[in-house]
Amino acid sequence: MEIKRSGTQPSGKGPEEYFTGSVRVDPLFNAPAPGRVLGASVTFEPGARTAWHTHPLGQTLIVTAGCGRAQLWGGPVEEIRPGDVIWFPPGQKHWHGGAPTTAMTHIAIVEQLDGKSADWMEKVSDEQYLA
Repeated sequence: MEIKRSGTQPSGKGPEEYFTGSVRVDPLFNAPAPGRVLGASVTFEPGARTAWHTHPLGQTLIVTAGCGRAQLWGGPVEEIRPGDVIWFPPGQKHWHGGAPTTAMTHIAIVEQLDGKSADWMEKVSDEQYLA
């Protein structure tokens, strides 16, 4: 058994190449091999968001606070709220983040395939975000 005590893993800033706005990433877990699942709590300030991206084995989000937005490529922008569980299928291009005036926190869970958990693409434009 391994217990990761609250406060023992440092928070990090979401890298500018993958995020727009102020984003904080708090690591939660990263299963040792042969496990391949990892999880993080991610907080997006109002207007902050990911770039477009995909996951080789999909992604689950569990919204824990605030109000946010998410979108699949070619689909409508959806509002997401605490208690919502969002599944993005493998290879599905998408983004997620805070609402224009409200921060949002979610737990993100992904699996790594050959050590890779995401493929990052272009940033979400303001026009796409506000659609």
